[in-house]
Amino acid sequence: MAIEPYRRLLRLPGVRTLLLVGLLARIPSTATGLALTLHVAGMPGLGFIQAGVVTAVSTIGMAVGSPLTGRFVDRYGLRPILAVTTVAQALFWSTAWALPFPVLVVAAGVAGLLALPVFSVIRQCLAAMVPLDQRRMGFSLDSMLVELAYMTGPALAVAGMTTIGSAPTMAVLAAGMTGAGVALIVLNPPTRSAAELEAPQRRVPRRTWLTPGFVALLGTVMAATFILTATELAMVATMDKSGDKAWIGLAVGIWCLYSLAGGFVYGGLSRGFSPLTLIALMGALTMPVALVGGDWRWLVLALLPAGVLCAPALSSTVDTVSRWVPAAARGEAMGFHGTALLIGGAASAPLAGALIDGPGPSWAFLTAGATGVVMVLVAVPLWRKRPGADTPDQAGDEQDEQDKEAAGTTAS
Repeated sequence: MAIEPYRRLLRLPGVRTLLLVGLLARIPSTATGLALTLHVAGMPGLGFIQAGVVTAVSTIGMAVGSPLTGRFVDRYGLRPILAVTTVAQALFWSTAWALPFPVLVVAAGVAGLLALPVFSVIRQCLAAMVPLDQRRMGFSLDSMLVELAYMTGPALAVAGMTTIGSAPTMAVLAAGMTGAGVALIVLNPPTRSAAELEAPQRRVPRRTWLTPGFVALLGTVMAATFILTATELAMVATMDKSGDKAWIGLAVGIWCLYSLAGGFVYGGLSRGFSPLTLIALMGALTMPVALVGGDWRWLVLALLPAGVLCAPALSSTVDTVSRWVPAAARGEAMGFHGTALLIGGAASAPLAGALIDGPGPSWAFLTAGATGVVMVLVAVPLWRKRPGADTPDQAGDEQDEQDKEAAGTTAS
């Protein structure tokens, strides 16, 4: 596949810098959850139950805060929101190691509510900086960089917590979060394109875009992260039970490489696909993995078909949000997208864990895939009730055709 389209994308003013800053800024964000879990689990008299309480409170805070932060960005601009959230993260991570457990629970919730909106902001700004016909490629590349961040951040958190301890590791995280916020403040990427800024500025009522179709889109986003979280846990549990624990890191890395390769190919295609199609396929191709057991190499190979669809599926949902929602409400919409990602992962973990401890990891693969397919089927009848469905414009023609084909194919 030609790499020239990616070169043209990276030659757009500011895009290369935005993606690089986004990658570096996301690494500390991806390390926070595991660092907090290991810190609490290692506190005297506490364990992973208490660690789960803290991370759950933090996750709830992030789920509530993500659309609120996005709405404030839409209304007040990027820099004021980044300044507030950067200070909040610096304060929390520089003191969290010294807080007693009850105070830490409350502080984690507040820090989650005021989380640095690096994921949604990068996507919002990318939608403003990249022309419509190159957005799919831009979001695919962004999804690939998110994979790299998740391959790096948690590993660094484990290394820090197991070698230098909680206080130094959290100090590094505080510095990393502060640096990420300051970098974005200095960069100050646009949240709307020049054409969008020249258009008459008017308030966009939430009811015009928060439609049943948009809610269905969020449901498919939750389904995607539900599949991914359950798959990861089931893969780890399968390898642990088969005595291949030493190869877990390599297996997860290969699985991530599948996603990177899929995102690269998908971004370079001349035509994209609807999230309905991609997520339904990812779910359907995850279910057969339940039949694979024994050698971990066969397990990793069986994950290939669904694995290559991970980045394309997630990037297609971001692309759809950017096309469906007016620029004046794009920050809040991206915030809801982030909330859906969190809810899908949070709902998947306990269910997958219960299946792994009960019937076995194979049932986690099967349930994860089936859940994704069912969520897509539920979304099909609502899909046409999307924002602007009654008044399509030229910019949405490609998405319209993809949606019609996907809805027809899935329904049949």
